[in-house]
Amino acid sequence: MGFEKGSLGFRMFFASRDLTVEDVDKFAAHALPPLNTLAEEEIHGWVAGRHLLDRNITEENAFLGGYLRLTLAQATKKVPASLLNAECAVEEIAVMEADGKQYLKQTERSEIKKQVKERLLPDMPPQLKGIEFVFDERSHMIYASGTSEKQVDAFVLSLMQTTGCSAQPADPDTMAAKTEGVDVQHWGPCSFSDELEDGMVDGTAGREFLMWLWYCSEKRGGIENVPDAGEIAYMLEGPLTFVMEGKGAHEISLRKGMPMLSAELKSALISGKKLKKAKVHFVRGEETWQFAFDADEFVFRSLKLPQTETFDRVGKFQERMVLLETFREIFFHLYSKFVKERNDEKEWKETRKAMRLWVSERPTTA
Repeated sequence: MGFEKGSLGFRMFFASRDLTVEDVDKFAAHALPPLNTLAEEEIHGWVAGRHLLDRNITEENAFLGGYLRLTLAQATKKVPASLLNAECAVEEIAVMEADGKQYLKQTERSEIKKQVKERLLPDMPPQLKGIEFVFDERSHMIYASGTSEKQVDAFVLSLMQTTGCSAQPADPDTMAAKTEGVDVQHWGPCSFSDELEDGMVDGTAGREFLMWLWYCSEKRGGIENVPDAGEIAYMLEGPLTFVMEGKGAHEISLRKGMPMLSAELKSALISGKKLKKAKVHFVRGEETWQFAFDADEFVFRSLKLPQTETFDRVGKFQERMVLLETFREIFFHLYSKFVKERNDEKEWKETRKAMRLWVSERPTTA
């Protein structure tokens, strides 16, 4: 699974308390029911991290390398649309020939569809999917593979119902409040275009952070000394997605060619759009963390961790978690630095002025 190998797609959560060995029995009590109990309605529950049928949750398989690692699994049965349509067509033709009809009423067709679905469903194989999570007791953070709003809601609700532990998504607002005690809702709108006043634009703290990170990478050297992580270089590249609510084109994505030097990019910035999605690199020596970042909700996709040096399963997982924790430290440090600067009215006034100049003087290719 993702936390053991390959690239990662995840969100981070602040846990209201530590998840410990004492919670293993609670997860076991809410394990995924046997698949033979699956009918038309979905079933869901917890499984251990080895695979999606690892229903016997014990202390031994709930932990890997000292980290609590479990999965919220969901099982459903569905009749493929193509099969359902074909079977319905067969039944409809048979009924029309038997009754001498040229067509069937909608109510008749609906009843046939219902009967066909009931007949086929028991023979359909179950479809399994899961939201994997890892709890890091050193940072008291939860990393979960669910990134959509629906997945986040399901994970947070199930974790609370199972353990009584709440998981608060580490989004721009929550992170600013928890790390710096700042309420970003008190920030006024900010325009990075000389052609638009502040009150004429919208945006979120996350988009402003990504714009600031981009500016710092190009105009402040893109180097940061991060406590416990060392000297980190950072940079942004395409594909890029810019957003501004309102009239006209709300969103523009630049993917091919040289998006950083395109006329379309500069036009988007001047029109008041802010960067919402980009590919970001963190570099420490020969180590690189590369990921696609969605600034609105702080969703990380396709995160490639630096290469690990061990090959056994436990050792490799531990190394990956240490590298993931280093990534979190870097990200938290950069965002905290932004929040402090953004919250200082005098300092931010100078930063905004510099960023507007950066936008207006941005070079473009022919």
